Order: sequence, then structure tokens, then C-alpha cells
Amino acid sequence: MTATSPSRTTQEIRKDLPADLSASIAVFLIALPLSLGIALATGAPLQAGLVAAAVGGLVAGRLGGAPLQVSGPAAGLTVVTAELIQHYGWRTTCAITVLAGLCQLGLAALRTARSALMVSPAIVHGMLAGIGVTIALAQLHIVLGGTPQSNAVANVLGLPGQLADLHPVALGISVLTLIVLLGWPRLPGRVGRALRKVPAALAAVATATAFAALAGLSLPRVDLPSWRSHALPELPEGPVLGLIAAVLTITLVGSVESLLSAVATDKLIASERRTGNRPPRADLNRELRGQGAANIVSGALGGLPITGVAVRSVANVKSGAVSRKSSMLHGLWVLLAAGLLVPVLDLIPLAALAALVMAVGVQMVNITHLRSVTRHREILVYGTTIVAVVLGGVLEGVAIGIAVAVALALYRLTRTRITVERLDSGAHRVRARGQLTFLAVPRLSRVLNQIPHAGHAVVELDGSFMDHAAYETLHDWQDSHLAHGGSLEVTGRAGSSARLPEAVTGTMPGTAPGTAPDDGPADGSHHTDRSRRAPQRGVHQCCRPWTPWQNHCDHRPAGTRTITAADAARAAAAATEAKAEAGDGQTGSPAPRRRGAGQLASGIGAFQRDTAPHVRDELARLAREGQRPSQLFLTCADSRLVTSMITASGPGDLFTVRNVGNLVPLPGAESTDDSVAAAIEYAVDVLQVDSITVCGHSGCGAMQALLSSTPGAPVTPLRRWLKHGLPSLERMASRHHAWARISGRLPADAVEQLCLTNVVQQLEHLRAHESVARRLAEGTLELHGMYFHVGEAQAYLLSEGEDFFDCRVFDSVGQHA
Repeated sequence: MTATSPSRTTQEIRKDLPADLSASIAVFLIALPLSLGIALATGAPLQAGLVAAAVGGLVAGRLGGAPLQVSGPAAGLTVVTAELIQHYGWRTTCAITVLAGLCQLGLAALRTARSALMVSPAIVHGMLAGIGVTIALAQLHIVLGGTPQSNAVANVLGLPGQLADLHPVALGISVLTLIVLLGWPRLPGRVGRALRKVPAALAAVATATAFAALAGLSLPRVDLPSWRSHALPELPEGPVLGLIAAVLTITLVGSVESLLSAVATDKLIASERRTGNRPPRADLNRELRGQGAANIVSGALGGLPITGVAVRSVANVKSGAVSRKSSMLHGLWVLLAAGLLVPVLDLIPLAALAALVMAVGVQMVNITHLRSVTRHREILVYGTTIVAVVLGGVLEGVAIGIAVAVALALYRLTRTRITVERLDSGAHRVRARGQLTFLAVPRLSRVLNQIPHAGHAVVELDGSFMDHAAYETLHDWQDSHLAHGGSLEVTGRAGSSARLPEAVTGTMPGTAPGTAPDDGPADGSHHTDRSRRAPQRGVHQCCRPWTPWQNHCDHRPAGTRTITAADAARAAAAATEAKAEAGDGQTGSPAPRRRGAGQLASGIGAFQRDTAPHVRDELARLAREGQRPSQLFLTCADSRLVTSMITASGPGDLFTVRNVGNLVPLPGAESTDDSVAAAIEYAVDVLQVDSITVCGHSGCGAMQALLSSTPGAPVTPLRRWLKHGLPSLERMASRHHAWARISGRLPADAVEQLCLTNVVQQLEHLRAHESVARRLAEGTLELHGMYFHVGEAQAYLLSEGEDFFDCRVFDSVGQHA
């Protein structure tokens, strides 16, 4: 065994080296112009960007805990570094970088990396967006041919004067750079596909440099002085508190950005690659240790501060890197370029680098992040952090953002609306909206005391948390109300009638008053939706919002799922004994129920016990009147798509057709499956539905099979069926059809692109069916496209028409749509 291990390791290294080599070259071509541009934006010597890029690749790449993350100078630290250089000078800034690296090593030793991730995403995104705005404002002055001011406010105030004194040559080079940068990814045809392999940033800077050199334009260019005069750090000088704040700022911003980038890289790898082709998950404490070591080396060698860089990491993963060697090789290429390509680098116009960095700054204000924080009602935190970072600086902006986030959380925790109303039946309904804490007890008690003792009361709890004080108040009132001859009904979030929750009627068996049951919160808090739980069954946290579907996951502890050898032996012996008793040709006792049948019976039993009593009346009405669905919902057979859940529909709402790949065969097509056409005809002509929705989803196995299909493979029923998806594949490859994307971003990969395109294509197939075409012509039928991202639990609807870029766009559906 020991003799063969080294040979296997050598084979693996040789197998992975070509992929890592090609990925490292792609990352190097992106990192080279960006490193120079970031150095220019900070006001540091341009060599400092190259030093940081080389050290980030070699040191952080070797010692870090995220194998495919690429580190180097990042835009997130540009503003901080520029302020430090203005206040303390370049050499002291290098010493501050070394001290920040030592702090990162200390934090890694204390294993605090995970703690950095508890900062609200709204604050992090707001910080990065604020930094992006500051960068863009500063670089705009260089794009216009001037010099940036000391802060963002001064840059805004100085814009009118700068616009009055334009430098046409610098502006022309900057515009050319931006045109190439934005247009490069959209080059059409085979030639464009080949050219797009060159990174857009490199193509933009190279085009602007070549144009300026051939045209003989006179404008400021990169000036890399001799490495012999390269500045190294000196002992820090200045106020001690100011230096401590500077070190903490570099440590905080650099660490958070690196760790978030590492987590994002892990998510990207998980979505792009199969389990057997993934590197180990990121060790965040090791990654923080690697970043600290890299900052110590970079600062000591006169380089910029280093963080993990999301843009380069994404390029590394997309280029097929399989190990940390790609990041290390990229650092080696930067090091060689710094020594051998100085004459070439000196030809680059500063305006081209400024335009590149300005575009990076604008992209840091991410529209997807904006929609995300808006959807989670954190736009106030996000906007406040942006403004505070732009006006006051990074550390001040983050502190203000944290303060606003804490204040908002406290406001939401204490904001509880409790109302009472008299119903037509004479009963009183109490509605509690929000979290029931001790702060809401006076209002709760005042409202409950308004209800007559002998009357019927309905208490509607629309929150997820009830602390002990609120529990005691509600429990004591309930005892008093029942003792005086009154009746009580408690409903949960949906407002549906339910049994009284254990948290209100009394304590769970075997628990003391005021304590949580075994499956409840450990802190003694009470959740108000326990009324919908199955008795004698613990509720897994992931099931709370949709308890009727509790059976979707296995709630047994991991340790109880293992079948030991003794269990297997006993089962085999029992089976043998039963077979012997039955004899040949005789029927004995029924065979033991299989695991799948047991799960099915358990789920049916839970439905009959918990759900059937609440839907029996509605189902009885549907049985009498017949079904009248409003729409035909055609979607994939994937088990992760629960149509009633993602559409908030119930019995009788949807006429659902499911098949592999949500395909609609064309009428008269080869290997036509009439079952789909029959369902369409029945829904349109008999049920008279108002609309038809074709719903695709992320990670569709049918689309993956289409992409990986090979000619000449044996024809199976699945392959025969997937032929109906070939028009979608052809549409995606065609230049004559509008391609599909999600609003605010490009498709994550080819599978998502095909999933989106397939929805558009199947809608075209629907229009070819005679009954659908007739109803569309009459104006009595609508067609809708829908895409459900399983991992994000986010639905998208296909918008009408095409956007500016001739794309079919899927818009996200928010909570308040």
C-alpha cells in the first residue's frame, strides 16, 4: 500500500496540472491590469500592486484554506489604503499592513473566522457599494484628464470645474477602454467566441494601449521606476490611537471581504461541479491565517494590503482550476511579468487603467444585492451604510451601519400590533401581529380584558416567537376565560382554525410549567404555530412554515439511521424462518412492510390526522361541484418542485401536468406523447382554464442530459422523450432567437441558460396546439413562463417582450407582489 501511494499522487498531480496551468494564465491576464489600476487608485507606487498580486498568489494561495480562491489587491480596500497614504505616507502604510497581518494571525489562532460572517449582509454589501461609489468618483477625474480630490465630497464638488476643463485625449482613451470592456463579452459568431477567451479587462487595456501607441498620443502613462528604488516599510509614526484604528480597519475590512469571498467561491464550486470533482470546502480559520501571512509578506516587501478577490476567484473556478496550484502559478506569472515586461507596462495610459477601475467601482453597486436587501426589508441599513462610507469613511460607515441594523432589529422585535374586533356572530377576535415579548404584555393584557367572560373568543397569533412573560399572560387569561364559561379558539399564521396549542392550554407532558418541550427552543421561548403540529411528533425547524409537508425530510437523528450487522442478521433470520413456515406454494403471513411503504403509510396517517379535518369541507364542495381550476400548470417531475407550495394554491386551483423536463411535444412530432396534448386539450376546451404556465427550475436533470447527450447513443425511452427538448437546445445555440436570462444577472452556467431557454421554447410549442391557438386568437387565454430557483427558493416570471439587448427576461417575484 505504501509503495503505490506516491505513484498515485504523482499521477494526480500530472492529471491536474494542465487544468491548473490554463486557469492560472486566465487569472493572470485579469489580475495584471487590475493590480496596476488599484495601485493607481490608492496613490501607491504602481509596483505595489504587482507585489501584492504576486504575494497573494504565492503565499495566500499556498497557506490559505480556500483552495480555489485567488488573493491580491482588491477594490474593497482601495479607499482605506488611499486615506492611510494621505495621512501617514506610503512607507508607514506598509508597516500598518504588516501589523494588520499579525492581527489576522491572532484572530485565526483564536478561531474567530466564523464570527466575521455574522455581520449583516446588508452592511457588507452597503460597505462595498459605498467603496465602489467612492472609487468611481475618484477615477472619474482621471478619466476626464484631471486628478482626484482627497475625498468623495470634494470629488463631487470638483466635477463641474473638471467638466469645464476636459482633456479630450484622456477622455477618448477612457471611452475606448469602456467600450471594449462592455462590448467584449457580447462579440458574436465563432470569431467572437474565440476572442472572448481573452479576459475583457486585458482586451480593453491592450486595445487602448495599442491605439495610443500607434496614434502617437501624448498623455500620462504608467511609469514603473527601477526596483532598486522600491520603497519598503518604516516604523509607524503618528498618533497611537489613529494607528490602532488604521490597523483595525485594514484587519476588519480585509478579513470580512476574504471570508465572504471564500464562502461565495464554495457556493460557486458546489453549483458548478459534481461531488467527486470538488476540492475540499474552505477552512475559514486557515484562510484567515493565510491572509495574515500574505499581508505580513506584502507589507514587508512594499506591497498593497491583500484580500481574497471574488472576481479572480470566479474566473479561476470558471476556467477549470482543480487545486491551489492555479493561484500559486498566477502569482508566479505576475512576478515574472514585473521583472520582464516593464517596457510593455510602461506603454499603458493611466486613463485606460482609471476607466477600468471606475467600471469595477460601478459594478460594486450590485443590482442583485439591492434587490436582495429590499426583499428582506433591509434597504434602510444598506442605504445608510453606503452614505456613511461615502461621507465618513469605511470604519465609520460600518459602525453606523451596525448601529442602524441593531436599532432596526430592536424596533421589529418590539413592534407588535394587537387589535380586537367583534364578529357578526357575536364572537371577539384578537389579532396579534409580530413577536409577543414582555414589552407587548401591557397591550396584550389590556386587549384581552375587553373580551366578555362568557363569550367566544378567537385568538389569532401571527408571529413566530412568544417569550415567557407573554406566555404566562395568555395562559392565565385563558384559564380565567374558560373558568367563567367562555370558549376559546386559537389560530396560527394562516388564520385557519386549529386545536389549542400546548403553549397556551398547558404544558407538554413531562415538562414543567414555563419550560419548552424537547423539540422547542432551548431558551424557554414559545412558538405560536405549534397548534398545527402533529402530536407525538417533533417539528424539524425547516418544516415550520409548511407543516403539512413535514414528511419531506427525515427527522431522525443521524445515529438512529444506521443498520448494524446484528440487526441485519436478525432480519435475515426472521425472513428465513417465515419462508420455512410458509412452505413451497403456500401463503404465509404477509411479508414485512418495506421502508418505502412504511413512509407512505406514515405520511397518509399524518394527513388523515392533521390536515384532513381542515380541508374536508372544501374537498366535499369540490366533489359536489366538480373541478374548476383557473390555470393549467405544466412543470417538471422533479421532486423538489412542490407546485402547491410555490404558488400558494390549494385543492381545485391548478390543473397540473408534470413530466421530465416540462416539455410540450409539438403536434405531429416524431415520438409524440399524446398524454400531454390530451391534458392541454382537456384543460383548454373542457375545463376552460384562463391561463397556462410552463414552469422550469434550476438544476434540471433533463436539461443536463440534453447538454451531455452524444450522437449514436442507444435509444431508450428517456432519450426518445428528450428529443422534444432538442428545439430548446437549438434555440440556445442560435443567433436568430432572443436568448433568456434572469433580471439583474447573467445565467450562472449553461444548464441554467438551457433551463430558461426551454421555458421560452415550450411556450412556442404550446402556441402550435390548435385549441391553444384558437383561445389565444379569441383573447380568452394567457400563456406565462415561470422559473423556480430551488437553491434560492425564488420564483421568476417571464416578462412581456424583450429588453434592450434582445433578451427574454425573467423577473423575480417579491414577497409583496
